[in-house]
Amino acid sequence: MSDTVSYTRKDDVAILRITNPPVNALSQAVRAGLMDGMDRAEADDGVRAALIVGDGRAFIAGADITEFGKPPQTPYLTEVCNRIESSPLIFVASMHGVSLGGGLEIALGAHYRVAQPDARVGLPEVHLGLIPGAGATQRLPRLIGVEKSLDLITSGRHVKAPEALEMGIVDHVVDGDPQEVGLSYVRELLDGGAERRPVSAMDKPAAIDWDGAYEAALAKGRGQVAPAEAVRAVQASVEQPFDEGLETERRIFMELMETDQRQGMIHAFFSERAVGNLPELKGVEPRALQSIGIIGGGTMGAGIATAALLAGFNVVLIEMKNEAAEAARERIAGNLQGALKRGKITDAKYDAMLTNGLEVSVNYDSLASVDMVIEAVFEDMGVKKDVFGKLDAVCKKGAVLATNTSYLDVDEIAASTSRPADVIGLHFFSPAHVMKLLEIVVADQTAPDVVATGFALGKALGKVSVRAGVCDGFIGNRILATYRTAADHMVLDGASPYQIDKALTDFGFAMGPFAVADLAGLDIGWATRKRKAPDRHPDERVPTYIDCLCEQGHFGQKTGKGYYIYEKGARRGVPNPEIEDLITAEQKELGITPRDFTDAEILRRYMAAMVNEAAKVLGEGIARRPLDVDMTLLFGYGFPRYWGGPLKWADLQGLPNLLEDIKSYARDDPWFWQPAPLLEQLVAEGRNFDDLNKQAAKA
Repeated sequence: MSDTVSYTRKDDVAILRITNPPVNALSQAVRAGLMDGMDRAEADDGVRAALIVGDGRAFIAGADITEFGKPPQTPYLTEVCNRIESSPLIFVASMHGVSLGGGLEIALGAHYRVAQPDARVGLPEVHLGLIPGAGATQRLPRLIGVEKSLDLITSGRHVKAPEALEMGIVDHVVDGDPQEVGLSYVRELLDGGAERRPVSAMDKPAAIDWDGAYEAALAKGRGQVAPAEAVRAVQASVEQPFDEGLETERRIFMELMETDQRQGMIHAFFSERAVGNLPELKGVEPRALQSIGIIGGGTMGAGIATAALLAGFNVVLIEMKNEAAEAARERIAGNLQGALKRGKITDAKYDAMLTNGLEVSVNYDSLASVDMVIEAVFEDMGVKKDVFGKLDAVCKKGAVLATNTSYLDVDEIAASTSRPADVIGLHFFSPAHVMKLLEIVVADQTAPDVVATGFALGKALGKVSVRAGVCDGFIGNRILATYRTAADHMVLDGASPYQIDKALTDFGFAMGPFAVADLAGLDIGWATRKRKAPDRHPDERVPTYIDCLCEQGHFGQKTGKGYYIYEKGARRGVPNPEIEDLITAEQKELGITPRDFTDAEILRRYMAAMVNEAAKVLGEGIARRPLDVDMTLLFGYGFPRYWGGPLKWADLQGLPNLLEDIKSYARDDPWFWQPAPLLEQLVAEGRNFDDLNKQAAKA
């Protein structure tokens, strides 16, 4: 027997116990151990049934990620599942913790399934650009029907045991020790005369409109192919014999293994786990963090306060006037109401957070004992310096002083205090209690334990935290400003904002740049253009047509008119006919003869600008690793996950061709399209961005 699967016997029941900490991943040793255990159970005289149970905190959490990218080793998971199902013994899976991916497929190979009340099951393979590959697309529809199966497989969502029981995935839910519960259920089955019940032998489910389901999955995934291909695999469970359906599933699985989308999603999977693992923080302990002060109770400040309360922190929120303070309390209460309705918190927890966890004040002295203060006031250097001066005076020694600035110089803010080592940037994205990205901006004098505290906070809040250096816009907004400028240039040269938005949503973005501008508020870009105007390079092309709309008080969704016109309460708009006239007028003023753009050219220029600026951000050390850029764009800017991020996309396209395109664009606009030195270096050396990630991982 394998060290990872033990064999014991209780009367006429064999027990195969998986012990592969921390989560019983399905390594080759586990698969082999299960095969050996089945051989032994079937040869063991008097054994009538077998129980599969997991040690520790999970049944089986899925595949062994250390085997990703390596040649598969026998026994294959499909063989193990088929072997379980075909055994002459009655096989029962006792499930606790999580049973995900291959873990659920093992359970589906069993004849019966019992679960703990807090157990969760799921098939998350679509999040890796794949479909289940060991029979789930063939067994699950026979067990629970097509529509429920498609919901589970195409979404990758986790299902708690009570819902799994209602759906028919598990047969019994009972609390207790998983092994004892499993043995009790096996005894109940044997004493009741139960027989083997192979899922593959169950009746085929009813057909649906397969083409419609395929197109719906493709649209919902914004072009991701794995959920749509899962529909075709499930279709085989209806239209083909079981063995042929397994072959169809395997063929689709192997085809997806070869796609760029699968590479992108695997990159995103590993990068999400690596992004907060910084060599500079090894052995650095964060400062104690129990109470958090927040300056400003607007949308951003209230969102940060909500996130902090939900994470168990005590919060002191400061506003300038009592009316604003009460309005902030109401915003926070409204946010928490949303969490209450979604079942994230109980009524008692909701009341405790607002009664005991939150203090709203107009007095800075209320911050005297907090461990960290996060400033979330108006984006103005003078205002922020004034706030930090007050914090410097009232906050205790060792308190972390954080600014939520999106663009401003954190070094300059830190210099306005007597303790610059305690100052850090924490750039949240709105709504802060929903958006997962947190840029942690490290200033020149920020102390290492303050950086560690920022990352500890991010982890406590459930954020994807990315280290950034100080520059205008840090990682995300700096890159955004550049690729948005590329879109603006294309508009001046003849592409319509609406063609650009469609080309980018077809690529996989949830929204195009002009729809995003309307959502964020056109006044933000207007203010940025005015702020940068005094230092603008004479060769910089800056469209001004949209400023005309801003001057009239039209700022996008919040005013009902921007690039699009929005009916009251509508989040989607229709093109604003005034925009075309404004663009035409500016083209005439600048002497530009507009030309046509293809969607492919729009995408290529947009992405080339994004990648080129990202390479500059990397080369300057603002981002330490390409994966930091990729995670920033994925979690803060709606970049399609199945491309892995802009720098993974660049690797997949090929850096030499991309650099050649940038150089060709530079012939018309040499100032904007200056190739990043790092990009030129990588091409010259025959390397790519992933090489830099691997290099950083070894450091």
